[in-house]
Amino acid sequence: MDKSFAIFGKYSFIPVIAGPTASGKSALALEICRRADGELVCADSMQIYKGLDVGTAKDTKEEIGDIPHYMTDIIEPGTDFSVYDYVSTAIPIIRDILRRGKLPVVCGGTGQYISSLLYGLDYGEGDEDAEINATKELEEELSKLGIDVLYARLQEEDPEAAKIIHPNNKRRVIRALAVHKALGITFSEKNRRSKLSGPEFPFKVFMLDWDREELYDRINKRVGIMVSEGLVDEAKMLLSLNVDRTSTCWQAIGYKEMLNYLDGKETLEEACDRIRIGTRHYAKRQLTWLRSMGGDVTKIPPDVPAVNAEKVLELCK
Repeated sequence: MDKSFAIFGKYSFIPVIAGPTASGKSALALEICRRADGELVCADSMQIYKGLDVGTAKDTKEEIGDIPHYMTDIIEPGTDFSVYDYVSTAIPIIRDILRRGKLPVVCGGTGQYISSLLYGLDYGEGDEDAEINATKELEEELSKLGIDVLYARLQEEDPEAAKIIHPNNKRRVIRALAVHKALGITFSEKNRRSKLSGPEFPFKVFMLDWDREELYDRINKRVGIMVSEGLVDEAKMLLSLNVDRTSTCWQAIGYKEMLNYLDGKETLEEACDRIRIGTRHYAKRQLTWLRSMGGDVTKIPPDVPAVNAEKVLELCK
C-alpha cells in the first residue's frame, strides 16, 4: 500500500462515497471536493458511457463547477468495459491526483468497481482461453434454454454470487458460470482469493444510511425528474445507434424499460412504473452488497452535504 504522498500527512484515507442509487452520493462527494481541494473519481459502470447523461444521473456542469471529474464519458455506448479496465484506468488517475497534492474522492454505486479498489482485486489472472471457451458454450446454452435455466444453475453452483447478480444481467450470470466451468472454483471464491494482492492506497468507504421508505420515495421522484429532463430522447438516441440490446449500456435501468414504450407496446407511465420498480430492486441489491462488507463500511445518517462532508473528512484523518 502506497502512502508516500504528501496528502497523507493530513488524511489517512481516501474517501469512497458509496451507497444505493438516489441516496445523494454525488452531492456529498462534490461538497467534500470543495472543502478539501479534492478531485472526483467516478465508480459507476453506466456513467462511463458518452451521451447517457439523464438516465445514469450524471452530475451536471452546474453541479460540478470547476471540480475536476474523472471516469465519466470515456467510452462510446456498446463498447465493452470490464472491471479490470476500470482498475487499470482509475488507479493511474488516483495516483496522479495524489502526486499533485490533491485528495481523490471516489464516488459511485457499482460494487465491483469499489471492491476492486478497496481490496485490490485482480481480474487479470486465470486461464483466459478456458474462460473464453466456457463463455461461448454458455452463450449457446442461453440461446437454447433461456436465462431462467442458467440463473437457476448459478443459484445452485454459487448462491453467494446469485444474491448480488440480477437474473436480467445475462452477461454477469454467464461470467460467473464461466469462471466456475473453466477454473473449477466459484466466481465468489475467485474474488476472495484475488484479495490477497491488497489495495494500492488506503481507502475508507462511507454510506448514506437512509430509511428504506424514504429512499424509495426519493427513487420514485427521481424517475419523474429524469423523464422531464429527456430520458425518452436519450433512449431514442441509443436506439438510433443500433447498439446490441444485450450490451451493458442497455442494462442501465431506465433505457431498457423504455424499449417497450418506443416499440408501442406500453404507455409511458407503464414504462416509468417498471423503472421505479427496477430501481428499487437495484437499490436493494446495492444495500445487500454494502452490508456484506460489514465493518469495511462506515454508515452516516442523511444530512445536508456540508455537514456530512465535514464528518467524512474528520473520519479520514
